[in-house]
Amino acid sequence: MEIVVMPKLGFNMDEGKLVAWYKAEGDPVKKGEPLFSIETDKTAIDVEATQDGVVRKLLIGEGDVVAVTLPIAVVGGAEEDVAGAIAEAEAKLASLKQSDFPAASPGIATALPNANAAGIPQQGLDLGVGNPDYEFDVFVVGGGPGGYVAAIRGAQLGLRVALAEKDRVGGVCLNRGCIPTKTLLRSLEALDAVKDAAEFGVAGLDAKKAALDMKKVQARKKAVVDGLVGGVEGLLKKNKVTVFKGEAVLKDGHTVAVGGQDYQTATVVLATGSEVKGLPDGVIQSKKVWTSDTLLSAEKLPKEIVIIGGGVIGVEFAYFLNGAGVKVTVVEFLDRILPPVDAEIAKRVRRDLEKAGIAIHTDAKVTKVTDAAVEFEKGGKTEVLKTKDVLVAVGRAPVVPPEAEALGIAVERGAIVTDERLRTSVPGVYAIGDCNGKTMLAHKASAEGIVAVENIAGQGGVMDYAAIPSAIYIRPEVASVGLSEEDAKARYGAVKVGKFLMLANGKSKVEGDGRGVVKIVADAQYGEILGVHLYCLHATDMIAEAVTAMRAEATVEELARAIHPHPTVSEAVMEAADAVLGSAIHC
Repeated sequence: MEIVVMPKLGFNMDEGKLVAWYKAEGDPVKKGEPLFSIETDKTAIDVEATQDGVVRKLLIGEGDVVAVTLPIAVVGGAEEDVAGAIAEAEAKLASLKQSDFPAASPGIATALPNANAAGIPQQGLDLGVGNPDYEFDVFVVGGGPGGYVAAIRGAQLGLRVALAEKDRVGGVCLNRGCIPTKTLLRSLEALDAVKDAAEFGVAGLDAKKAALDMKKVQARKKAVVDGLVGGVEGLLKKNKVTVFKGEAVLKDGHTVAVGGQDYQTATVVLATGSEVKGLPDGVIQSKKVWTSDTLLSAEKLPKEIVIIGGGVIGVEFAYFLNGAGVKVTVVEFLDRILPPVDAEIAKRVRRDLEKAGIAIHTDAKVTKVTDAAVEFEKGGKTEVLKTKDVLVAVGRAPVVPPEAEALGIAVERGAIVTDERLRTSVPGVYAIGDCNGKTMLAHKASAEGIVAVENIAGQGGVMDYAAIPSAIYIRPEVASVGLSEEDAKARYGAVKVGKFLMLANGKSKVEGDGRGVVKIVADAQYGEILGVHLYCLHATDMIAEAVTAMRAEATVEELARAIHPHPTVSEAVMEAADAVLGSAIHC
């Protein structure tokens, strides 16, 4: 006997609409035969029976909407006693009124668990948008990828928008993060091309003399950054956003001060970003320690360096510096580098970094940094690395305005608490990007900025945190979305995993790098795509396909049947999806 439930076919699915029953009560049904069709907010799909039997009871009718995991039918043997199961299922349904179910909404996501505890209002607010007593409808504090996107989107929606930025628009990402680091890595890619030229049949280049001219590298980086900053400034001007240069102070939910002048606003969007994390007090006893901010502007690289931190920032810098000829050692506190990355992918990355000459110590707690050495504890022993140069790359911490808590804005674990609409505990005040502590990525901040101002404008909408991609710009690149294999097993139990090794991919061989793997994790029962992990050339561009598939609640079978062009690296995604189904051709 089986109690059939409304299946959960995607991260964002909270309820489903029963479109049609393909079997009536008393009809026999075989395993794998379509039993019913459901409709979510994105798609309609047939659901197959999971065992042979007879349909003994249909608990809901066509057109009914119920929450996922609630019973909708009972299937059992023709003579089996199912009365108790039917009664239990009917009682469970009866105890839940339709109004108790969450309304279906594109991209709906669960709010931060502590959001309600922090007093975040869960109903719509009379925000005062359009009220002439306010100079602005929205005042954005911070001009990073979250803040400036929120400002422009707000202006597009007809809101009166102001933005305050104490430095340069573009924030950390554009000025001291994403764009500068990738510009340096592009210079390294050009250097590698010279070194590898002979392998591709190019003669006449002296690879032994090839090196990075860091002054020219920095000049190119500055030109790229300045051009993009100018572009953002132009967009703000074009959309008639009032921009203030200076540090903004939130006086209350409707008053922002900049340069000693108070401005009245219906709503506030905090986009104050993050700052470089440091080591515990007393550990650093040197004045010559590099941070990611300072090293990004270096016109002369050290001969050797110890990088404290094996996360994304530390690994990208290790890759760049090693390729530029610096002797690199990475010291990581946890038991592996790249902790958020799927364990198998992280292991492959470590192996390739070590093959390239980077020394890596994990399970290592740094206890002292002096002008001449880094000391760390590992396995109960103290080890010493002699070095004159140290990069501290242990991550970033949210920047919370010092006045936030005094104004009643809930803060937990150093970050502003927000719900799925980016509301804080103070009506009319929103917080987006790094300052709310939910995945510190520029594209996530931009998405949050759009959701926040669209809610302010009365359009509704919520954030989808289930399908936010991440990327690491080494070679091969790393990109992922969704759950790792470990997390998927912990949450779903039975999962299926498909892998395709890049050494069998034609385009990768053509480009001269067959390292890496494409890995897809799927739910064993329904084929829901739970996670996609790429370690290959062009991974950071290819991950968008997986994000789109997950956002559309496509199954792994649909991904496998989507025809990919040949020869491309992207074919590996199709092959990995086929591997999940046991039908891969080239594995």
